[in-house]
Order: sequence, then structure tokens, then C-alpha cells
Amino acid sequence: MPELRSGARKARLRNKQLDDVVYPSPQPFDQPEEKVLPAQNRTGRRVGAGRGRGCNAKVVAEGPSPTPAKPTAAGRRRGVRPIKSDPAAQCEIHEVDGVGGAEEQFFNRVEVVADKNLVIERESAEKPMGVEEEASTSPIPERVQVGSSPVYKIERKLGKGGFGQVFVGRRVTGGTDHTGPNASEVALKFEHCKSKGCNYSPPYEWQVYSTLNGCYGVPGVHHKGRQGDYYILVMDILGPSLWDVWNSTGQAMSPNMVACIAMEALSILEKLHLKGFVHGDVKPENFLLGQPGTADEKKLFLVDLGLASRWKDASSSKHVDYDQRPDIFRGTVRYASVHAHLGRTGSRRDDLESLAYTLIFLLKGRLPWQGYQGDKKSFLVCKKKVATSPELLCCSCPPPFKQFLEIVASMKFDEEPNYPKLVSLFESLIEPCMSLLPIRIDGALKVGQKRGRLLENLEENEQSKKKVRLGTPSTQWISVYNARRPMKQRYHFNVSDSRLLHHLEKGRDDGLYISCVASAANLWALIMDAGTGFSAQVYELSDSFLHKDYIMRLWEKNFYISSLSGTANGNSLVVMSKGTSYTQQCYKVSDSFPFKWINKKWKEGFQVTSMTTSGSRWGVVMSRNSGYSDQVVELDFLYPSEGIHWRWESGYRITSTAATPDQAAFILSLPKRRTMDDAQETLRTSAFPSTHVKEKWSKNLYIASICYGRTIC
Repeated sequence: MPELRSGARKARLRNKQLDDVVYPSPQPFDQPEEKVLPAQNRTGRRVGAGRGRGCNAKVVAEGPSPTPAKPTAAGRRRGVRPIKSDPAAQCEIHEVDGVGGAEEQFFNRVEVVADKNLVIERESAEKPMGVEEEASTSPIPERVQVGSSPVYKIERKLGKGGFGQVFVGRRVTGGTDHTGPNASEVALKFEHCKSKGCNYSPPYEWQVYSTLNGCYGVPGVHHKGRQGDYYILVMDILGPSLWDVWNSTGQAMSPNMVACIAMEALSILEKLHLKGFVHGDVKPENFLLGQPGTADEKKLFLVDLGLASRWKDASSSKHVDYDQRPDIFRGTVRYASVHAHLGRTGSRRDDLESLAYTLIFLLKGRLPWQGYQGDKKSFLVCKKKVATSPELLCCSCPPPFKQFLEIVASMKFDEEPNYPKLVSLFESLIEPCMSLLPIRIDGALKVGQKRGRLLENLEENEQSKKKVRLGTPSTQWISVYNARRPMKQRYHFNVSDSRLLHHLEKGRDDGLYISCVASAANLWALIMDAGTGFSAQVYELSDSFLHKDYIMRLWEKNFYISSLSGTANGNSLVVMSKGTSYTQQCYKVSDSFPFKWINKKWKEGFQVTSMTTSGSRWGVVMSRNSGYSDQVVELDFLYPSEGIHWRWESGYRITSTAATPDQAAFILSLPKRRTMDDAQETLRTSAFPSTHVKEKWSKNLYIASICYGRTIC
């Protein structure tokens, strides 16, 4: 049976911030994997300090880094964003003005958007590209005192990252405790005031620690301030990370130990989430134990708040708005959630999905997506994560790990996790003698006190909840229907090349023009109707994917691309029409979805008006004077049902669709002029939806866009 998607339309403008992303460079699978952020601050394994993310910075293609901007207050648009130049640089872009005069051509060129909210970085196991060596600017002072803190003498260095350096500081006088304000040893994190993460203002991470100080499972911060050229954070010093413990135990952990980690990590994340934050980079390297030989040596701590973001707005206490920016990835490739790979706004589900991958890694010693190389590493890892079922990923794990992954992978963007239920999954794996447990589970036991009254409701909710992420990948027709006043519409499918002219001429005789085209199995599907407003129409079949000379020639005659489609064998059908509202047009062919280029053109006043694919290649057409006030993108390896519904609720509607064998993309737009009835529905069918179209017509719903590609049954 086909699956129907519909939603009400509500107008709301979107606040756009345009930036780009860096895919990480390859790393050996047997090394701790670094997160993708403007600078990876590898602060050592015995430190409570996190890796500073810092503030926003501008994009430059070459030369020195410009002065960065201060982070904003809430949501995922805080701190610095990593960007990457488009990996598919081999493309052609052509522009022509409305009277067919000026033309601008770009060949084999990577375009970099200059924007105050962007920074270029590339992940590396060594030092990130473009990060200055702090040691070359100012020496670390021998003694430190910030604010009302005691005087600390600098001892051994614990670690160094892109922005920060961390040292052991020993109190010169007094100090008898292992942790707390009276500790004899502390961790001192230095960040240079001229670094990208500071810009003469305290690092963003300080704001998070100030809010969370005293939060369960987060190391204490006792003093912070500036001394000389450095911002300095005085924190508790901790013990080894779970990565260290995993290595010391033969790169594998027992189910009992991983279950303890799961229960306590969930309790820590619950407290963090209650404060309104998501961590954003959950992984073994960021869970540390207390100092050996102390009462906290079995206590778990979560460090590195540089990528933390708010899931709950601080002023309104409401959940932050959903958004997707496919050019943004924040986190660590190995452990990041699928939603993080796809650039969606971070929420509580992302921390839990990363925790699931962390637990499975500690238990099995390896994840199926380790070892990918090259610029498309993040793309390939995300594709593998989507394609790997919980049954396969957890095939040799005890059942609770599979159950945990299934639950968190199916969570909605704003869904509140039931932490007691999640903790209870692992109770059966815990040894009964609490004193012998390898990890203290104090927080998990407190969570368990409220478990009983919540379990029954959760079971009922889970039975009725649809597991969107866990369906069967499929290739289907995706058709989009808009509410219109009654009009004449006609469709043709399985059309061969030789029959195209016949259908075009017959439609023209009946007052119909092609409104959209698609391809499947190298045959064409044509949608023709009387509502296009075109005065003339031509088309070209080409054995190349978007024939430049033909398009340029028709632009000069005031024809503009109104629809197009490509085939798997590399051919294309380009339909150009006269009588459109467009005044200027450009297009791009790319080996990956060209969101960076789309961003650039959005800033210049263009909007996406057509999309298509040919095999794994994308073709995107953008036009001026399209009639849209704003646009967003939904891109996924499966049909992005949740994202489309979020957009519908915000007043957007689908205006272009396209799909490769791997991904499906949807452009959703806000029209400048609202109509009385702007309802929209989508339909997914294995065969062309010929049996459903008449039913839609009877409801005054007409096909507005159609494509054949990646979805989910």
C-alpha cells in the first residue's frame, strides 16, 4: 500500500545562517577518532577540561584567518562551525540575465562563501589546518593566579589541541584535597586570547561550564580568568578515559562493565539534558574516571563541552526549532548520530544515539564504518550507519544493546527520553554485588527510584510509535500533490525517447505544457497541465547531463529551464519554457549535493526551481524572481518524513524533488503570496502512481513534483 504524507501549512519565516562544512581527513581505525570542529583540542586523558570550541570565525580561501565573531545565545547556531569546500568542484555554472545579455561562466572552480559565521578546518590526527601554534605567540607562564584563585605552579603538560593547552598545576601553598577548590593539583587549560576560539573574549565553553557547574557527572570548574595573553580555566584533574581503559583491557570490555557504563552515562546525560544542554560529542575519549587511589576512581565523568548546545531555549524554555543544514557536521565521525551527519539541529536523541555507538564499540572493539578514507568519509560513514540494522550491528551483543539502539534511533527530534526505562534495559547484565562493580552507578540507582511509575506508560507509547529509521530501504516513486483550483492535468509514464515529441505536440494542441518530468529505467514520466502559464515550450534530449550550449542558446531567446530530468545512463531531458516569471537563471552539475553553492546563490537572490539526478550526479537550477521568500533543504539517505512534517508545520511546502540511488533531496519553499488552500501531500509507491492520481484529482490535488529514487518502505 502507498504511504500518504500530509500536513497543514502555517506561515513562518526562517532565520538563515549560511555556512559550510569540513569532512574529516582519514584516520586509522585503531586510534581515538577526533571530532570535527574548528580546532580539535586534545587536552590529554587525565583532565576534566573539555576541548574548547570557541566562537564563530570568517571563511577565507587563503591567507591569515580573520577576526572571529562572538557566539550567539542559543540553539545549534553557537560556537564555530567547521566548513568544507565542495568536494564536487568539477562542474559548470552558467548565468544569463533577463534580456539575454551578460553571461558569467565558472569552470572547475571551488567557490568559498565569505561569511562571519564560518571557518575552514580539516580534521587531522595531528594539528588542524589553519590553527596557529600557541607556543609561537606567547610562552606559558610559570605560575598562574586568576581572580581569587590560589597561586599554581605549572608542572607537566597533559595535552595540546588546536586552541588549548592543558597542564597540571600544583598549588604553591596549602591545598590538601584531591578535587575541589582546595585541591593540591588541578588541571589548567590555556587558550590564547588571539586564537580563533577567543577573539579577546572568553571561550564559549566557559559559558557552558558556568551554567553546568555542579551538574552531576561534570567536573568542577573552580576559577577562570585571564592572565597575560591567556584565558585560563582551573578545573578538577581526573583519571583515565574509557578509551584508555578499553586499550588497557585488550581493546574489549565485559558486558558487565559496559552495562555499568551505560547506566551511569545515561544518568549523567539525563542531568545534563535537564539543564537544557546536549553534549554533542559523546564518545569513549570524553568519559573519564576519577583519579586512581581516590574515592572517585570508579566514578564516571563527562568532559569536553566545546560542542555542547541548547536543546531548550534559555528564555522561553521551549524546544529549539528544527533545522537541517547538510553542509554542517559537528561531532566525531565514528560516534556521531545519523542526524548529526545530515546537519540537523542537535537534540537529546543525538547524545543517546552516540552513546549507543560508544557502548557497542567498547563491547565489540570495532564499528562497521571504521576505516573509510578520503574527503567523502562522513558521507560514507553516514550511509553505512543508515544501512546497518540494529540486528547486524549488535549481532554478538547481549539483547539490551540492540533494544537500546532501536529505541534511540527511532526517537523524534523533540521527544523526551525515558531515562528510567533506558537504564532498566541494562540491569540484567549487572552483577549483584555492588562493591565489586567496575564502575559506580550512583546516578543510575537514583534514576531507578522513579522508574516504576514510568515504565507502563512508556511500553504503551513504544508499541504505537512508528520506527521511521528502521524500515526497509527501497527505490520508489515519490510524488508531491498541491491543492489547486480545478484544472486539466495529464500524465504519461514509461515514455520512450521517440514518443516525447508526440506527447508534447498533442499536449500543446490541448493547451497543456510540461510542468515536471522524471525518469525511471531510462524511460520518461511527463506531467502536463493547464496551470503553468507558459506561452511556448521546447525540449532537448541529450546524451550528456545538461547540455551547456543548448541551454545558453535558449537563454538568449528568453527561454528558461522549467523542468529537467536525467537518466541512470547519463542522458538528460531539459524542458525550457517562455512565459515564466524568472529574470535570471544559473545551474550546477555536481558529484554530491551542492548545498554550498545553493547557499551562495540564496544570498545572491536566487532560489532553487528545478532539480534532477543522473546516477549519483546532481543537477540543480536556480532562478531569480521565483516567487519564493525563503527556501530550506531536506536531504537524507531515506525518505525524511519527520523533517518534511516539521517544515510543513512551519509553512513551507515542497517545490522540487530529486533522488540518487543513495539519497533523496527535497527543496521546501515559502511562497511570497499565500493562497486560500495550500495543502500538500506526498505519496510513495513502488509503481508509477497512476491508480492514485485520479483520486487526488477528485480532491483538487494535482501533481506538482515527482521523482524516482531512494526512500523507505
